[in-house]
Amino acid sequence: QVQLVESGGGLVQAGGSLRLSCAASGRTFSTYAMGWFRQAPGKEREFVAAVSWSATNTYYADSVKGRFTISRDNAKNTVYLHMNSLKPEDTAVYYCALSYTASPLAVPRNSYDDWGQGTQVTVSS
Repeated sequence: QVQLVESGGGLVQAGGSLRLSCAASGRTFSTYAMGWFRQAPGKEREFVAAVSWSATNTYYADSVKGRFTISRDNAKNTVYLHMNSLKPEDTAVYYCALSYTASPLAVPRNSYDDWGQGTQVTVSS
């Protein structure tokens, strides 16, 4: 099992930027696809972005395409989510997740095996 710890959340004004980090430990991180999800109050957890183990492939939800960028540094066992032009509707708890089976990456929640505890992002209008 891989332990995942998110950080970098906070309160930001609309139009601002944040960078979320997800640090992994416990097993080999660099060979697995990673994803970011988010969950707003009263809503289902939804897919945000995913990256393949080599970072060659990335995929984004339509709602964040062009504003968010997912990246990873396998030497640091860390995956990032760079968020620009934030909107109030981006307010949610953001989770990173790891998939042992996805190749090159995955969108469905049930494709992911290990999850972090989440970090709160709040965007004020």
